[in-house]
Amino acid sequence: MRSHKVERIASDMLKYLGNILLTETNDELMKSITLTDVDVSKDLSYAKIYFTSIKDSNHKDLEKEMNEAAPFLRGKLAKVLEVRNIPELKFIYDETIAYATKIEKIITDIHNN
Repeated sequence: MRSHKVERIASDMLKYLGNILLTETNDELMKSITLTDVDVSKDLSYAKIYFTSIKDSNHKDLEKEMNEAAPFLRGKLAKVLEVRNIPELKFIYDETIAYATKIEKIITDIHNN
């Protein structure tokens, strides 16, 4: 179980990173990203940021581009997040929405047949 401090920092990171992606980046790819969850390690040194995109790009390419932008985003995050050390950011494409859509389609097909 994560502490309240870690939960608060994860919540703040999700909010601030979403805002940074929308307002402080010029890349249209970054503006198409939706952050779904942030998982921060107990020692606050590492953060996994889960995301989806409305673009139909290859998920591995999206992950690569987001991870290349991680130092820039970490620097922007350092200016607004009130912690001593900013966690290292690792972006991971979240496939749960696509998986849920696939399951929903299967259930609909079963009911229709």
